[in-house]
Amino acid sequence: MPHKQLLLIDDEDDIREVARLSLEITEGWKVTTANGGAAGVAHALSMKPDAILLDVMMPDMDGPSTLRALQQEPATTSIPVIFLTAKVQSADREKFMQLGVRGIISKPFDPLTLGQQIRDLLERPIPGAGQARKVSAMPPEFGMTSPSRYLGFRHQGPAARSTRGVASHA
Repeated sequence: MPHKQLLLIDDEDDIREVARLSLEITEGWKVTTANGGAAGVAHALSMKPDAILLDVMMPDMDGPSTLRALQQEPATTSIPVIFLTAKVQSADREKFMQLGVRGIISKPFDPLTLGQQIRDLLERPIPGAGQARKVSAMPPEFGMTSPSRYLGFRHQGPAARSTRGVASHA
């Protein structure tokens, strides 16, 4: 998928910057960003991107509302949309998939694998188009990506934690 154009809609500056840099460097994609739903719809109408990465929880116009606006516009209705969200409960995920998104990527995401997750979702069959399976880009560890995983920290059990910072009075 070289030279693809992706529109990233997220209200968080740091998320937009990390994702943009990640996708431009690792995938060579042209990434345009918008800081909210209304701006995102306007960008989508003018640029007609190959795909849209859309945050679920934003002020004013949230992800589902933005998705509905994109689906109502003839020029953007066929653009695949992938939700980016911290909501990882299976009930939320099922509800989001029923809205017609191509898939869901969880926050926090791994910048090194974000492009591959998006590519995998875009290359899979469209949910509901003759296939009953759900599409997901969730990493395997309990459906979430742990930021400590990428910072080199390791989980230690309660016994190891209970002795941290405790001075020995022997």
